[in-house]
Amino acid sequence: MNSSVLRDARRIVVKVGSSLVTNEGRGLDESAIAQWCHQLAALVQGDDAGRREVIMVSSGAIAEGMKRLGWSARPSEVHELQAAAAVGQMGLAQMYETKLREQGLRSAQVLLTHADLADRERYLNARSTLLTLLQLGVLPVINENDTVVNDEIKFGDNDTLGALVANLVEADVLVILTDQKGLYTADPRKDPSAQFVHEARAGDPALEAMAGGAGSSIGKGGMITKILAAKRAAGSGASTVIAWGREPDVLVRLAQGEAIGTLLVAQTAKTQARKQWMVDHLQLRGAVVVDAGAAAKLCGEGKSLLPIGMTQVEGEFSRGDVIAIRDADGREIARGLANYASAEARLLCRKPSGAFEQLLGYAAEPEMVHRDNLVLVGR
Repeated sequence: MNSSVLRDARRIVVKVGSSLVTNEGRGLDESAIAQWCHQLAALVQGDDAGRREVIMVSSGAIAEGMKRLGWSARPSEVHELQAAAAVGQMGLAQMYETKLREQGLRSAQVLLTHADLADRERYLNARSTLLTLLQLGVLPVINENDTVVNDEIKFGDNDTLGALVANLVEADVLVILTDQKGLYTADPRKDPSAQFVHEARAGDPALEAMAGGAGSSIGKGGMITKILAAKRAAGSGASTVIAWGREPDVLVRLAQGEAIGTLLVAQTAKTQARKQWMVDHLQLRGAVVVDAGAAAKLCGEGKSLLPIGMTQVEGEFSRGDVIAIRDADGREIARGLANYASAEARLLCRKPSGAFEQLLGYAAEPEMVHRDNLVLVGR
């Protein structure tokens, strides 16, 4: 296993499934959650490899709600699932808050739906919130907002949610903790010749054939959803580890570079994936023209684009759209994600960040395009 993938990771998303969180549906497993929180704290608070930023994606609300409501089988009706989630989410959030606080960590509950990540502005708002929480040293605990989902907007499983969150915050690694040791070439319960897969390429079509099978009566996913989640996470450059959640100190040992579970390696580096995504936009909705000083800072110093260096706004675009950045001669020198819509950007041209609140009625990012969301054309 390529141990450096996890040892060098600075931002990690950890997903844990319902069967683990609820001890196969018997109710929230306080001991197991306490162990994971202890390990999360070890990653956040640092070791010889340094501190890490960690986000937890946790299933368990519906399963805990089923237990509290006395239901032995997972319902199929959406309104019943929503009711179970509403009941169970209270206990789930309280358990994580208590166990993380015991480790000296502050936590935050974040509930997401597919609509939150499909809409570009809501996507950016969610991203901004999560990154702010990480900067404040708060550990976000994320779950799907099962109390309001319907068939059109639900993720379907938290493996997918974990991958989407990894993409959202540009994580280095997604760790999926499950009730299995990892991926086998076939179902080892049915095929004694099945071989354990220690490492493979995320997105390899052969993996999907190996991962056939449904989830448990408690959870919705199976190994196939984990393989597809790893493929999705790899799109933004994040590798994925699938490991047994009850392996002692699994998160700490993975972060130390120990080979545990199945590693599915992303073939494209995180920064390359992001830059390529922006470069591949063939049709841009708009552009901003910058003066010579701003152009020099962008191209020569790797700085963000500040509105004070903008002289003109072209086209109509929304916050989060990819826009071109042109010099005074009209040449595209860079492109990136706009923090402001075109109407707002026109108001901000040649203005310092201290004037934004008076001009817009609110204070937001000081940059028009942050350097992390910017790629120089031709580089």
